[in-house]
Amino acid sequence: MKTLLMTAVLSLGLMAAEKPQAPNTLTAREKKEGWQLLFDGKTSKGWRGAYKDKFPEKGWLIENGTLSITKSDGSESTHYGDIVTDGEYGDFDLTFEFKLTEGANSGLKYFVVEHQPKPSGSAYGLEYQVLDDDKHPDAKMGRDGNRTVGSLYDLIPAKEKKANPIGEWNQGRIISKGSHVEHWLNGKKVVEYERGSEAFRNLVAQSKYKAPSYNAHGRFGEAPKGHILLQDHGDRVSFRNMKIKAL
Repeated sequence: MKTLLMTAVLSLGLMAAEKPQAPNTLTAREKKEGWQLLFDGKTSKGWRGAYKDKFPEKGWLIENGTLSITKSDGSESTHYGDIVTDGEYGDFDLTFEFKLTEGANSGLKYFVVEHQPKPSGSAYGLEYQVLDDDKHPDAKMGRDGNRTVGSLYDLIPAKEKKANPIGEWNQGRIISKGSHVEHWLNGKKVVEYERGSEAFRNLVAQSKYKAPSYNAHGRFGEAPKGHILLQDHGDRVSFRNMKIKAL
């Protein structure tokens, strides 16, 4: 665990010291280390609608180097729909930037599996919460703040975090190696847990994920690999600089 932490801190420092000249690009060092862009800043290449074979025809906008979900009056996954990566990932280091509008709610899910039959809401997966904690009511729901920005949604609250103001970019990071997972927000580790541990399963048993539907295809959140998902929750949220490295 210490080794993983030290590696993450070192890598963060190197990435900060050698910033790309423009968003959605990789430095020579990042390329050498095996980083890959999940979003090229210009096209939807590598993405498709969840449970779909192509990218949504409307709702998701690519402009000025950002990938944004348009505000709508729809609820979770009932309007334009979530999008997922073509690829699936197991051990990985994932970084991304997100920008919220006032009162907005979204999320980035990982280890997403498109189970059949399709669930009525969003595809199942572990979620890095993306939320306006001050203006969205979900921040007051759940347990002990486990639905606030940076949290493992409905399971573990983000601790000692500092989110940037609404309208400014934040950097999220997820490191997953074996059973060990970490959430980072703006360069600070805010969540740490072990997938499949007794403590993790106890948290699942106290959450919305205890419902039988979430565990019909195996234990929730314990798939060996899965897609990365960006969530349509009816609010405008933008993403950029999404990059991933296999560990």
